[in-house]
This record gives sequence, structure tokens and C-alpha cells, in this order.
Amino acid sequence: MSYDEANIRLWLRLLTSARLIEKRLQRGLAGEFATTLPRFDVLATLERAGKPMAMGELSRALLVSNGNVTAIVKALERDGYVALRAGESDRRKSLVSLTGAGRVHFAELAAAHHGWVDAMLSELAPDTRDRLDTDLATLKHMLSEGSLA
Repeated sequence: MSYDEANIRLWLRLLTSARLIEKRLQRGLAGEFATTLPRFDVLATLERAGKPMAMGELSRALLVSNGNVTAIVKALERDGYVALRAGESDRRKSLVSLTGAGRVHFAELAAAHHGWVDAMLSELAPDTRDRLDTDLATLKHMLSEGSLA
């Protein structure tokens, strides 16, 4: 099987860049807020949804297993940032929603997160950033459509 080494190099650059950004965000969240990126991701997903989410829906949105989400949600519930309740039509289904304290906490986390991302990417020239954004959006679309082997 033959392949284009430039594609492998590009994939490694994308992966390394994403991991470096993720590590810096993890350090910032741990250092300033004593929290984790997965907890931030759960809060962000609930904030974006703007309504209670079923645990399965939340795990699908985060692309992680139900077990991983359950442990994070239980910890966030203990901290008072989310509330769990039984579903109205199916009592076995748990719905998760942000509490008032969760909204305030997430707003603090999001402000710091946005500042860190901005600082990390601010040295890119605007035209470079715009080109990367466009090209990565195209790649994401191609991958999600399954048009790449």
C-alpha cells in the first residue's frame, strides 16, 4: 500500500498541535480552578444545549462512553454545578441540567478558557488564521461526510 508522506506529516502536526493546546488548557484549568477539561466539556455542552440533556445524549455529544459521563456528572452534582432528575416520559432516563451555581462557574471557566486560547493563537497572522479555519472546516466536513477513506 502506498501513501503520501505529506498526509502523514500533516496529520502528525494536527495531532501534536491539538495535544499541545489541550495540555495548556488542562494546566490552566487545574491551576486556576482545580478542575479538569472533561468537567469543563460537560459544563460547556450543557450550556450550549440550553436545556436539560439525557445522559446518553450528553455522552454522544461529548463522544465518550456513558460511564465516563456518569462519573463526571456525579462529581459536578456533588459540587452543586449540575442537577439530575428523572425524565418525565421515562423515569429510568436521567436528565442533567446546569444549576445557577453551575452557570456562574462555567462563565468563569469559559472566560479563562477563551483568554488562554486567544493567547495561544494570537501570534498567527489574521490571514493565516482565516486560511487555517477555512481549510480545517473543509477537512472536518469531508471527514464527517465519510468521503475520505
